[in-house]
Amino acid sequence: MNWDMLEPILIIISIDIILGGDNAIVIALASRNLPKHQRNKAIFLGTGLAIAARILLTAVALYLLQIPYLQLVGGLFLFYIAMQLLTDNDDNQDIHGGDNLMTAVKTIVLADIVMGFDNVLAIAGASHNNIVLVVFGLLISVPIIIWGSRFILLLMDKFPLLIYFGAGLLAYTAAEMMIEDHSVSYLIMDYPEVKVWMPVLSVVAVTFTGYFVNKRKERT
Repeated sequence: MNWDMLEPILIIISIDIILGGDNAIVIALASRNLPKHQRNKAIFLGTGLAIAARILLTAVALYLLQIPYLQLVGGLFLFYIAMQLLTDNDDNQDIHGGDNLMTAVKTIVLADIVMGFDNVLAIAGASHNNIVLVVFGLLISVPIIIWGSRFILLLMDKFPLLIYFGAGLLAYTAAEMMIEDHSVSYLIMDYPEVKVWMPVLSVVAVTFTGYFVNKRKERT
C-alpha cells in the first residue's frame, strides 16, 4: 500500500477517533436499561446498522460534493466544526436508555446519524472520492471507538493537545476540500504554492484561534 492510499485512511481513522468519543457514550446510555444478556446484542446490532448508515450517508456526500462550489461550502463548514470542537465544552447528551432491544438499537442508530454529520462530512473530504477508503477506515476505527472510547476520552481529558490535533486535522481536511473544488482549483492552477501552504496555514489559524478563544473564556 503506497502513501497516497495510506494517508487518507490514517486521516479517516484519526477523524473518527477524535470525533467519535461521544458516540460510544450514546451506545452505553442507550443500552444501560437492558438486561445484561441483551446489552451486547444492542451494541453489536446498533453499531452495525450505524456503520451501514454512515457509509450510505458518506457515499451520498461524496456524490453531492461533485456539484460545483459544494466542496468549497463543505470546507468552510468543516472549519466551523473544527472551531466548535476546540471551543464548545458542553458535551451533555440527553439520551434515554431503552427498555427493550429494538428501542435501544433505534436510539443508537438515530443518535449516531444526528451526531455523526461532522464525521460524514470530514470523512467525505478526506477520502478523495474513494468509497473503498471510507469503508475500510470506518471498519477499522469504529471498533476502536466502541471498545476504547473510555480510554480515548481519558486521554483527551489528560492531554488537551489531542483536541487541538483533531481540530488541526479537520482544518487540514477542510483546506484540501476547498482546494479540490473545481472552481477554486481553476483559479489557483498557476499558483502551486497555494496548494502546499493553504492547508498548513489553515491548521495554524484554527488551532491558534481556538487556543486564544479558550484562554479568553478562562479569564472571563
